[in-house]
Amino acid sequence: MNRRITKVLMVVVTCLCIGYFSGIITKESIANWYPTLEKPFFNPPNWVFAPVWTTLYILMGVAAGIVWNKMDSDRINVRKGLQFFAIQLALNFLWSYLFFGLHNPLLALIELLLLWLMIYETFVVFRRVDKLAGLLFLPYLGWVTFAGILNAAIFWLNR
Repeated sequence: MNRRITKVLMVVVTCLCIGYFSGIITKESIANWYPTLEKPFFNPPNWVFAPVWTTLYILMGVAAGIVWNKMDSDRINVRKGLQFFAIQLALNFLWSYLFFGLHNPLLALIELLLLWLMIYETFVVFRRVDKLAGLLFLPYLGWVTFAGILNAAIFWLNR
């Protein structure tokens, strides 16, 4: 298989694995704790989250794979972008643990602000390396913006 495609697939699989393990953390809470929370009128139905996150993990993996494939032409920005990517991916996982694992919407919201900043920084560097890679990060940035508003509303309604 082509090395370029292999790199993209490796990152996509990594992202999907992070999503899978986040799902394990959330599964019990979705059934038992989350239904007990008061939620705002704009809270999507639970079935929306899995396909949205699967799509976002694929898009961010493709973006990172594209950037990784530019290592020979822009080593400094590629390394910086991939470091930011790894940090935001770890923060992505951590949010699930804080919100659903610890049942702590406030701590999750604070962490989500850091996550949003890392996603934005990743987007900026990815866009510098490859315009398409940057564009592939925009739906993720948009969804996490929405998730932050939702997280804040859930915290506020359940304080």
